[in-house]
This record gives sequence, structure tokens and C-alpha cells, in this order.
Amino acid sequence: MTTKQELPTSTDVLIVGAGPAGMTLAISLRQLGVDCVVIDQQPQAPDDTRAAFVQPRTLEYLRRVQVAGPMIDDGLKPRGLAFADLDRDLIRLSYDTVDSPYPFLLIIGQWQTQRHLERRFAELGGSVLRGVRLLDLVPEFPGSAATVVDADGGLRVINARFVAGCDGVHSRVRDRLGIGFPGSSPEQMFAVADVRLDGWPADRLETAFTLSPHGMLIASPLPGDLVRVVASVAPGIAAPTQDDVNDLIQTRGPGWLRNGKVTEVLSSATWHVQERVATRFRHGNTFLVGDAAHTHSPAGGQGMNTGIQDAANLAWKLHQVLSLGAPESLLDSYDAERRPNAQQLIEFTHQIATLATLAGAKKQQMRDDILAAISAVPGVIEALSVRFSQIAIGYGDSNEPFAPGTRVNPDIINADDLAWSLLTPDPAPPDLPPGFKVTVSNDVPHPVAVRPDGIVAGPEQVHKLFGLNLALATTA
Repeated sequence: MTTKQELPTSTDVLIVGAGPAGMTLAISLRQLGVDCVVIDQQPQAPDDTRAAFVQPRTLEYLRRVQVAGPMIDDGLKPRGLAFADLDRDLIRLSYDTVDSPYPFLLIIGQWQTQRHLERRFAELGGSVLRGVRLLDLVPEFPGSAATVVDADGGLRVINARFVAGCDGVHSRVRDRLGIGFPGSSPEQMFAVADVRLDGWPADRLETAFTLSPHGMLIASPLPGDLVRVVASVAPGIAAPTQDDVNDLIQTRGPGWLRNGKVTEVLSSATWHVQERVATRFRHGNTFLVGDAAHTHSPAGGQGMNTGIQDAANLAWKLHQVLSLGAPESLLDSYDAERRPNAQQLIEFTHQIATLATLAGAKKQQMRDDILAAISAVPGVIEALSVRFSQIAIGYGDSNEPFAPGTRVNPDIINADDLAWSLLTPDPAPPDLPPGFKVTVSNDVPHPVAVRPDGIVAGPEQVHKLFGLNLALATTA
């Protein structure tokens, strides 16, 4: 007999949607000591693999909330990915050169990621209120009154100081706020199947993106001796059967994959690609996070990672406002930082999808020859690896190391929690604000403050939030 979950009547942060983005936000807030409530209309977490790629940048943040280690133990760790045609590898990206403690692409089913996030949330005393659907959201100064339908069909009201819409592409939160979701819906369909396949080579751990005359095929190993196959298909195609997947592999796969044979289909589906970004990520006391804020082509394995990093960006700012007296204007920076990033992401994945679905033998041959040629140009592989791994994402005007808005390698500051860090060439002053972790290092010429999401904070922001003048933050 299950115990009925009690819905609270108030909370600091109401999180609508318990996918990876919502759960990352919830864990982060709990770890920071902020009260939050998570509701999800699904009676239980999905058990399919869906988003299966976790990039190094995402692992760096998940390390801060004590989730990265267990996930890595559960997944596969290829050192990169490959782009190929039917007969040859065109480009093989290597994450070995990526400046991260995690120089690999973690392959793990989304259901596994979800399990690890919910386990961590439970460790922090939280639980997801499932089967609870958001009906309405009404401003009620200084927060919002959320009317929800509980698992028994009863109407309840939760008063929340802030609300985070983490409820996916068809976001109820976005709809109730009237936020636009402009973009395009290209004539692109994708089929996806998770299968058992006899004949996957032992020396091919990485994901392979194959560009064939018949369309794109992505093949990737999954934990549990499974293989994921994704293919661009014509609109209206049904979910692929075992024969369909075998046919896709034979007509589109690289030579080394065509020796394999699918023996079982565990799940399959099709979906229509949309490329959209919300017109704003903040509306008063409410925020859009993850797929509720942006959606795009699956090419490149970027989507879930971007949603998790949305949560990383928002969590510390909510904590700063709710618990440390920061002005609410700090929350404007969530939209200012994350929405341009989402727009750039869509441009990137669109370019990949466009290249992969080029029509015409001459154009396809030219594309393949160019890709093969540029792979030999010094620095190209490294630059592409940094882009795919999301390591280079930042919010500043300069890419110089330790400039405001740039990312800091977490190993440099021993970033194992959500504390602020002071990286300094000299001992820190005795009046350093509480909560800062100090790392003395010759890597920096002057004191640098690093936010809980791993980004260098500008001196003005540090002074505004803590009254700390970085120019004077030494004992010298």
C-alpha cells in the first residue's frame, strides 16, 4: 500500500517538471538549503533511453552535486565520436585534448541519468510529487499561486515565491505566461530505435555519424550491450521495425557496421524536429528551463546537456536572492546569459543537420571530401571537440583564461560543491565573505572569483553581491 503524498501549500521555488533539467535545479537548490517542491504530471519517470549523451561540461557541474561519479560508473566512456561516409571515416573527434577532468563523452540512458538524479534528491530529503498537473498560474505578490490537480483529481493551490517551468516542449508554464516560442519546424523526421545487435566491433566504442546518399544514420553503443540507431526519414514514416533497422544499417551504415545484424528491438519511435527558442526565459518571478525554453535537432547530443546547464545557471542566483539578500535584478542575468546560448545552440545543430541531410550526389561528395580534408588541418579537430563538448560556452566578451564570463576547469579550484571560489596568487584576506573556498595558485595574476556554476564572476558583480573588492582581496 502506497502512502499518499501531501502537497504543500507554499514553497520558495515550485519546479514544474521532473526531467533532468528540473531535477538538477531541485538538487542544486536543496544542496544550497533552498526549499523547493517538484511536481510532474507523469505517474512515474519514463524508462526509455532518450537523451543518451552527457558532455564533459555537464559532468563538471554534476560533480558539484555529487551525481557525476555514480553516473560515470554506470555508463560508457568513448574518447570522442566519428563522422563517416559509407566507406571511410571522414573526421574522428577526440576528447583527449579537451581541458576537463572528463575527457570523454559519457553514454548513458536517460532513465539511468534520471535514476541517479532522483537518488541524490532523495538523499537531500526531497521527493517528486508525481501525477500532479499544473492547471493555472496566477501572480500573487510577491510570488505566484499555482493551481494544480493532484493524483486523485482534486484541486490544490501552491503558493510559490518563484516558479521554474521545466515541463518540456509543450510547456504548460510557458503557455500560461503567454511567452512566445517562435522558430521553425523543418521537414525533418527522425526515427530512433534501441536494439540488440550482433557484430558491433569491440574496437568501436564511439558514436558514429554516417553521411550516406540515402540519409543520415547515427549508431551508438549503449550500456547493457545495446545499440541506439537514429536515422533521418521521410515524414509520415512509422516507428521502425527490426527489418527496418537492419535495412537502414545496410543502406546507410559504414562498412564496419554493415556486418552487424539486429536481433531485437527494445524500443522505437519517430519524432518531428522543431527549432525554437522562447522569446524570454524570465517572466516576473517565473523562469523557463530546458526544453520549455528551447528545442532543436538531436544532432550533436546537445539538448539535455543545455537544459542541465540552464539549471546550473539559475540555481545559485535563486539562492543568492532568497537566502543571501541579493537584489532580484541578479535574476535578469539568467535570460541574458542562457537565451543567447540557446540561440547559438540551435544554429550549431541546424548546421549539422543541414550538412547531414544534403541532397544530390555531387553536393554529398563535395561535403564528404571537404570534411575529410579539413580533418587534416591543424587545430580543426581540437576546435570541433571543444564545441561538441560544450567546454567553450561562456558569457563574457573575452576568451582569455580567467576573464569574466569564462569557464574554469573544476580541478583548478577543487570544485566538488556549490560554493563560491576565490582563486588567488596570494593568501586571501581575513575578511573574505563566508562560504568562499580559497585556492592559492600561480595560474592567475590577480584574484578571481568563480561562481557555483564554474564561471568567472566580474569584479563588479562580486562587489555588488558580497561587498568584496577583488583588487584588494589579498593580504599583500
